[in-house]
Amino acid sequence: MPSRRALLGFGAAAAIAAGAGTLFLNRRRPEVASGFIDAAGRSVALPAGVSRVLAAGPPASVLLYALAPEKMLGWSKVLSDEERAFLQPPYRDLPVLGRLTGRGNTANLERVAALAPDLIMDIGEIDPTYASLADRVQQQTGIPYVLLDGAFEKSAEAIRTLGRVLGAEARAEALAAYADDVTRMIAAVAATPRDQRPRVYYGRGATGLETGRVGSITTELLETVARNVAETAGEGGLTNVSPEQILAWSPDCIIAQDRRFRDALFSDTRWAGLRAVGERRVFLQPTLPFGWIDAPPGINRLIGVRWLRSVLYHEAADLRAEVKEFYDLFYRVSLSDDQLDMLLEG
Repeated sequence: MPSRRALLGFGAAAAIAAGAGTLFLNRRRPEVASGFIDAAGRSVALPAGVSRVLAAGPPASVLLYALAPEKMLGWSKVLSDEERAFLQPPYRDLPVLGRLTGRGNTANLERVAALAPDLIMDIGEIDPTYASLADRVQQQTGIPYVLLDGAFEKSAEAIRTLGRVLGAEARAEALAAYADDVTRMIAAVAATPRDQRPRVYYGRGATGLETGRVGSITTELLETVARNVAETAGEGGLTNVSPEQILAWSPDCIIAQDRRFRDALFSDTRWAGLRAVGERRVFLQPTLPFGWIDAPPGINRLIGVRWLRSVLYHEAADLRAEVKEFYDLFYRVSLSDDQLDMLLEG
């Protein structure tokens, strides 16, 4: 399966192929403050002041919103009414601009250039294809394009780096300190011998028959604190499995991304033989406004560590208080009791 940043959107690719860069390169370049080396080792000339930023994909949108929403030009995907309720106005009402990277690319380079951002930023897997794409977009538009490493264990580093780029160091330090605390928590859980960690199946979609192989960015968070039963399915990327395969794996716990799969596990007799079902060790991943395990695989997963610690290890910490703290700090919203109930009811 291709990387989620492996290809430009069809509109963007067509613009490059047609030589649309001739128009874009006439764009007035901002005064350069300094050179910057991004996570891909690319030298990027940053403008003296950054006030208008385009996020290239969903993980970048989440990070930019948490750090400096006043600099956001828009979202990379449509937000549902349910998602918007967990975000702060007026930023939740920003326009949808599409995404430059990953599956479902929709952004058009002509529109990107017309928006005239001071900076394009993205965060995620770092590989040569990803870096090449950033170089091409930067060359065609004349807009600086910064790449950040989206590996979960580098969350604090990515937050601090973007804070320096945007001149938002104080805010970045508050968010990064939280990420540092989560990293320490992971280290404590990881001290549990691997063979004593719960074996977990993570089912994606309505049927739950899609999952992430070991090493996939989809199950990256899960594998920091538990064992992925799909370890026998190879490495990296997503894969489709059969009910028979899940029954053979016999996971200790099941995490459903979609409510329909969670409900089917208790209503469809073909799942009755699963120990996790019999022991009611089935959990619904909270997804508002963004997923706690993936969807997207960004800093939104920081609260997922605390949730996994609670449901997999029966930690006695006050999860409701921890969720309220995270949403207040990262999403700038004060959760009501009803919202907390909605998030945690699964």
